[in-house]
Amino acid sequence: MRLAKPLVALTAAISLIGLAGCGGSDDSSDSKTVKIAYQKFGNFTQADELFQGVKKEFEAANPGTTVELVPIEASQNDYFTKLALMNRSASTAPDLMYEDTFMIKSDVEAGYLAPLDDYLKDWSDWSLYLDAAKQAGKGDDGKTYGVSMGTDTRALWYNKEVFAAAGLPTEWAPKTWDDVLEAARTIKASDPSVIPFNMYSGKPMGEASVMQGFEMLEYGTGGTLYDEASSKWVVGNPDFIDSLGFVNTVFSEGLAPTAEQALDANIGNTVASDWLPNNKLGIALDGSWMGGTWMESGGTPWAKWTDVMGVAPMPTKNGDAPGSVSMSGGWTLAVGAKSKNPELAFKVLTTAMNAKNSLAFTIDNSQIAVRSDVAADPSYTAANPTIKAFTDLVAVTHFRPATSDYAQISNAIQVAMESVMTGQQTPEEAAAAYDKAVIGVVGEENTTSGS
Repeated sequence: MRLAKPLVALTAAISLIGLAGCGGSDDSSDSKTVKIAYQKFGNFTQADELFQGVKKEFEAANPGTTVELVPIEASQNDYFTKLALMNRSASTAPDLMYEDTFMIKSDVEAGYLAPLDDYLKDWSDWSLYLDAAKQAGKGDDGKTYGVSMGTDTRALWYNKEVFAAAGLPTEWAPKTWDDVLEAARTIKASDPSVIPFNMYSGKPMGEASVMQGFEMLEYGTGGTLYDEASSKWVVGNPDFIDSLGFVNTVFSEGLAPTAEQALDANIGNTVASDWLPNNKLGIALDGSWMGGTWMESGGTPWAKWTDVMGVAPMPTKNGDAPGSVSMSGGWTLAVGAKSKNPELAFKVLTTAMNAKNSLAFTIDNSQIAVRSDVAADPSYTAANPTIKAFTDLVAVTHFRPATSDYAQISNAIQVAMESVMTGQQTPEEAAAAYDKAVIGVVGEENTTSGS
């Protein structure tokens, strides 16, 4: 882990060129070929490792069949763009795809995904999946379109060596936003060469900016983006302004990376592979999967990470109950609506998600288990010393609004964050622009006042 914006002509043209070299042929028209599309970017290689193994396993067990791997080497937003372009044509559409939970409803609406209920009822392993994981793969029609591969939570990763050098406690437990800001200010005063705090912000990091950044703030105020009771989006929300105010503080006070650094689409890889391991960053608001990057099987092995890195829950704004906050999401495997052999595609899916492969993916990707047999396996809890801390955050976690228009709302939040972090707008101005954008997307009748 680990995350859509409107397509523009230039992006589409570039993406189509890129697809010509990554599986855009008609080879998969053979009904005995299953084409799997997935993201492979920077340190995020665990899906590639999984599917490389699935290809060997499935082809050996099913002579005459071919599993064609289509790794899409693109950042979050560009991955979704390229996947959408692939799904527009039957000649390029994948049979199986790596699908973020927040994209399922919009992709169902677009006609990209096939319902799986008729296959799942005959798959004995389906009974092992937790109810919340089953819900994550459902569309608005109540049908299941994705099988969860794992879930995640988010918290504050902090570098104990940086903390010790700044005179901060190496067992850190901030109670409020101000505690986080004061720690960042202390690090800056101690060593100006160290970046005190990182939270993703702006459009290049896409959904990571919204989920790992903004929503960790918004839901920590006690507020919400979407009122479930009325099924309406919240506008005129003072909590939204407060959350943008935090963004403004960390960037205007120089407690965060520079705007140029923060708006680099590769910043996630930089945080994990350089800044934290090399004591260049004090605190990172990030996900449970980070540990998987540093494990021996990860993209950037770091033998000392279990000694150097600490984990603290992200506190609520003023320490109000429940005291901390987290966000959860995760990836699924989904069958493409244009697959010429969806039954064979689902068979590959069950191979990828069998007990052995699910356990390996969960451990290697530092995921929170969504199958009861994986959760009960001793190797799951033994593999990662931070898994308990992140699993405990499930009790205070939140989920993104499960609506088909969420992707457009997410884009509006990214715009608001970027305008504040770059000093183009005040939090109040950016919030007002966001409200206008939301009304433009859903209609004023589908909004409610948060004031």
